[in-house]
Amino acid sequence: MCGIIGVVGSDETLATLLQGLERLEYRGYDSAGIALVRAGHTWRARTAEGTESVAALRLECKDAPQDYRSGIGHTRWATHGAPEAENAHPHLDCSGHVAIIHNGIIENHAQLREELSQRGHHFTSVTDTEVVAHLVEELRARGLDLLDAVRHALLRVRGAFAIAVMDASEPDVIVAARRISPLVVGTAPGVSYLASDVPAILDRATAFYAVNDDEVVRLGPEGFRAVDLEGAPVRLRQLQIDWDLETAEKGGFDDFMSKEIAEQPDAVFATLLDRQRGDGTIVFDELRISDQELREVRRVVLVACGTSLHAAQVAKYAIERWARLSVDVDIASEYRYRDPIVEIGTLVIGVSQSGETIDTIQATREAQRRGARVVAISNIVDSSLAREADAVIYTRAGLEVSVASTKAFVAQVAALELLALRLAQLRETLTTSEIEALLGGLHEISGQIATALSRRGDVDAVATQLLHAHDYFFIGRHVGFPTALEGALKLKEITYMHAEGYAAGELKHGPLALIEPGVIVVAVTTDANMHEKILSNVAEVKARGATVIAVAADDDEQIGAVADFVLRVPRTDPMFTPMIDIVPLQLLAYSLARGLGRNVDRPRNLAKTVTVE
Repeated sequence: MCGIIGVVGSDETLATLLQGLERLEYRGYDSAGIALVRAGHTWRARTAEGTESVAALRLECKDAPQDYRSGIGHTRWATHGAPEAENAHPHLDCSGHVAIIHNGIIENHAQLREELSQRGHHFTSVTDTEVVAHLVEELRARGLDLLDAVRHALLRVRGAFAIAVMDASEPDVIVAARRISPLVVGTAPGVSYLASDVPAILDRATAFYAVNDDEVVRLGPEGFRAVDLEGAPVRLRQLQIDWDLETAEKGGFDDFMSKEIAEQPDAVFATLLDRQRGDGTIVFDELRISDQELREVRRVVLVACGTSLHAAQVAKYAIERWARLSVDVDIASEYRYRDPIVEIGTLVIGVSQSGETIDTIQATREAQRRGARVVAISNIVDSSLAREADAVIYTRAGLEVSVASTKAFVAQVAALELLALRLAQLRETLTTSEIEALLGGLHEISGQIATALSRRGDVDAVATQLLHAHDYFFIGRHVGFPTALEGALKLKEITYMHAEGYAAGELKHGPLALIEPGVIVVAVTTDANMHEKILSNVAEVKARGATVIAVAADDDEQIGAVADFVLRVPRTDPMFTPMIDIVPLQLLAYSLARGLGRNVDRPRNLAKTVTVE
């Protein structure tokens, strides 16, 4: 996720910007830049050196002018346009006076770019962000001050944004605005600050204020004032910040894992944003593979490890059901050692949060060697997997620090299911109305995840009662099966307790022998099509003395009769349930781990990215 910082009225503008960008590096990024502004002149520097971009930027700024008292800085997580210097922020207008930085996605950027180009504007990047700089340029030319120019420009914009804009004609002003993407304002005597996250300005500002959706703020050395998009004055809510820097990087959470669990609605929202044209066509800007090639796919193979493997297993059900293609899911570390068959029309999808997992990279290399086309699903722009694949779809979950993956899983499922719908669209295996209905349901998932997160207290209450249990079995059917696998993996990773995931129908084929009093069975029961079957499986373990925790839909009136504990989640299409059902399972593992005194961010013997076979 992009990082934003701005300062007005400081004698240490350059140092403030560079320090702030360094503190924002934990968000993950692929390029960085700053713009310094004084009367009649804007000085800019940008670098695109991956996660070394801020260090490279500091070198670029060795000879920067020191008498600029205002500026903005940015770390970019690429969406529109490759991670190259010309696409790095800040972006300028045609005059070179207006500078803008942006976190989010402008959904109607293509339409705005075409209009602006026809009116003579020259673009120097392929980003969605640059259109806003040119919109502001036009409005300034009509005599509007910077605040009103930005406000009117944003009335033309669809999508998510946190932006900061400067103009050399008003050098002591930054105008900022927010919709969905986070933004905070800070003040100190004679200085105003702006940031996407508190850590960037924590030890410089003395008071902090939250910017809400569709609020526009004018910052100057004397302070700030805020209006809504219609120009009506608004008051910003002051924040009470009593964190140290490490805690601030965690957004006030106790650890990165709880922060990342809480970020899941945003991860899904961002991953789905700007993926559909006005005519209903699903699009992936990063997907460098033609529609005709996708139409000619005859078989799909997904390769992945760990949590990504479970996301791939969910995708198997979606691709088979919607696109009517044969799908295999392979453990990446096994794929190239079993002499795999790659036929004409085989599409291999490698799934990896980091894009650096060596087993997944080696599997996709083997697939390419045998003639397959490869699509990468990665959370990291320009990762090794993304570079080597024939095509790539980026999840937009933001940097994931905790070793136990959470938000990457829901983002991967969202991206893979969107790809499944695109394949169905190209192959015409679903009607237009069916696809629209599914897309509508998919876009509701972010809010439903938020609802599941709001019930954390219910999960904590269960965990308190089961803190000293030792054996857990997670069961599910259909897409509930990979959800159960992922739930068991989370518990193993961070509690160090024994936990196994099973397809519920397999209980009679061995696992039932292990069920006895004291064993905990966690059943995923939300799939309406499989409800009777899974209830029968729950009855089997209950009859043998197991304690049952059920993840159940809000409207399930039967589950209470067979489960000891019920964790409720919103009802949704069965294919989307893993993105919601996993939330109480993540929270259960987290609560148990904290109760046992485990380090949830850094579990023993595990690494975030596995780079050796």
